[in-house]
Amino acid sequence: MNKITFKTNGIRNNIEKQQIKHALDKIEGVQEVTVDRGESCIEIEYNNPASVLEIKECIRNTGVKVLGEEQF
Repeated sequence: MNKITFKTNGIRNNIEKQQIKHALDKIEGVQEVTVDRGESCIEIEYNNPASVLEIKECIRNTGVKVLGEEQF
């Protein structure tokens, strides 16, 4: 299991939070998604075939800007 946290430019409201979570949940291999509005970060646990690039692109497609990432 891989784990990555993305720092974002801000998650405006609960609707945007749910949109991000639902979009990421559709990626094959994504196991767990935690969206923290207060910290403006998204934590994802995933396995193959999901990739960091695919996850990051999915976040961007929801309109949220990724400022940084930390992989565990």
